[in-house]
This record gives sequence, structure tokens and C-alpha cells, in this order.
Amino acid sequence: MSKVHAYAAQEAGGSLSKFSYELGPLGSEQVDIKVHYCGICHSDLSMLNNEWGMTQYPFVPGHEIVGVVTATGDKVKKVKVGDKVGLGWNSASCMHCEQCMEGQHHLCYSLESTIVGRHGGFADTVRGHWSWTVPLPKKINMAKAGPLLCGGITVFNPIILAGVQPTDKVGVIGIGGLGHMALKFLNKWGCEVIAFSSNPDKKEQILEMGATKVINSKKPEELESIKGSLDFILNTTNVSLDWDSYLGALAPKGRLHTVGAVLEPMAIPAFSLIMGEKSVAGSPLGSPALTATMLDFCVRHNIYPMVEEFPMEKVNEAMEHLEKGKARYRIVLKA
Repeated sequence: MSKVHAYAAQEAGGSLSKFSYELGPLGSEQVDIKVHYCGICHSDLSMLNNEWGMTQYPFVPGHEIVGVVTATGDKVKKVKVGDKVGLGWNSASCMHCEQCMEGQHHLCYSLESTIVGRHGGFADTVRGHWSWTVPLPKKINMAKAGPLLCGGITVFNPIILAGVQPTDKVGVIGIGGLGHMALKFLNKWGCEVIAFSSNPDKKEQILEMGATKVINSKKPEELESIKGSLDFILNTTNVSLDWDSYLGALAPKGRLHTVGAVLEPMAIPAFSLIMGEKSVAGSPLGSPALTATMLDFCVRHNIYPMVEEFPMEKVNEAMEHLEKGKARYRIVLKA
């Protein structure tokens, strides 16, 4: 039995306060991780406020975890005590369904999420299945790596799914916590990258992060200027937009791919797809194997999110900073 010291909310929208609980016996295929850093994702805020109707209280957020393995079950593979590892939104899958057997563990119907029905990484220890405990590359910067385990793989996976080529001209909608990482990935991928942003004050910073050009999404004439030119557009926002205008910016056979959790139905005119053989797609995160590949790519090209660091004990200040839209561009808690 291991006692965990964490920060939990007792009700929807409540502040986080010190909270202790027992983990229980370690399963034969489970791994305990001492948390060194944990990123804060907007999903933590959504779960805290029970926006998706599935939060259980007391609730310990945190699913962008990097740390060191402190204990392993007797059937654990791949990792051992002392290894530096990461754990993201998912912490277990069934390991026997068709999706898992094909290496698509993130599409498993029995997927276990790190902060749904269990306690997450705003704590000194977190537990997960060995298959989702991803070894970190030796040269990785642990202080900045946490957001890669959720936000990073969320925007990296579509690049693979869409078969984006280095010669492609691509677009990213929304240059925030997700979008700024997408910019960096696509720039190092070799693409010409168009950034769509509603905040002109970010323009110079967006160009520094790898964008070739910045389009003010509030100006229809700027969007019209790139009509029919993009092979791939990645939407990272969670708001309804003029989707037909973005479809118009796609070249024939282009793809509009969303990872932003837009809650309203997306208005997609059929003829905007049909006439150019265009498509609309979406995706969640990615498999453990692809996450490991992404981390290697990040170390190779020195790709990290821009982060603001808070000590774990100032978690409420950090969450308020995020909720007010002040984060530039991800927040990491240091345990």
C-alpha cells in the first residue's frame, strides 16, 4: 500500500487543496511513477469543471506527467525502476482487442484515461500500465517535456495520419497551447506553414516559432488570398468557425483535420468536399509507440513547447492563469 500526497477538488469548479489517498496493491503489469513535472492542459480545467459530465470527485487533475519509475509489478516489460518516463492522457488499454493488437492502443474501447475515474498527476506519485509508460530519450529536457505527452502527440498524430509531405503547404488554426507545437513540428517536417490567428499581437512570435506567413482569421480577404493553396489544415481551436472558408483554402484532395473539441456540430457543405475531393477528419492522441517516436523527433530537432513553470503548491494560481487565457503557451507544475 502506497500513500499518495496530491491536490484535489471536492466539487465542480472547486479550488484544489491537499489530499491524500492509498494506491492499493501494485498490479502485476502496473508501474508507479514519482512525479517530477506535470503539465496543465485545458482538459484538466474542463474536467475540473465537469464540462464533459464524467468527472468524479474528489478529483486530482494532471495527465502530462514526467518522472521516474519507483516500483514495477512482476510482469512489467520495457521499463524498470529508475527509468525516466512519461505518462499522458491514457494510462491503460486492454492489450488484446483488434485495435491494441494492431498497435492502435489509443483506439481501444476499454481505454483507461489517467484522470477519468482515477487520480492524476497533480501528486507525488501516479500509477499506470507499463505499455503506456513511455521511456524518455536520454537527452530530453524533462522540465519542458510534460506537455508533449498530451498536446504534443495530439498535433503530431494528424501529421502521420494525413501523410503530410515536406513539400506540402499547410495551415494551423489557432496558435495556442496546441497550435504553437503544431507549428514547430510542421516547420521541422519541412513544410511551408501558414498560421491562422485572431491575435495580431502574436504575429512576430508566431513567425519565430516556424510559421512562414500569418493570416488574420478575422479578415476574410486575407483568407481569400490563399484560396485553393493548402494541402492540409489542422484546427486546434474548440470554437465554431466559418468552416467553408477554410475548405476553400484547401487545394484539391486537401484535408481539414480537427483536434479541437468543437462541441457544436460542424457545418460542412457537401459540395465544398465533393468538387475538390476534399476531406474532413479528426483524431484523439496517439499510440505509445508513436508517442515514443515523437519524443525522439523532438530531441533530434530541439522541439519543445513554450512553458511557464509553477511550483506544485501554487497549483490554484496556475489553473487561474490558464483559465484567464494568460498562459504562453503551456504551464508546467514542478513537484
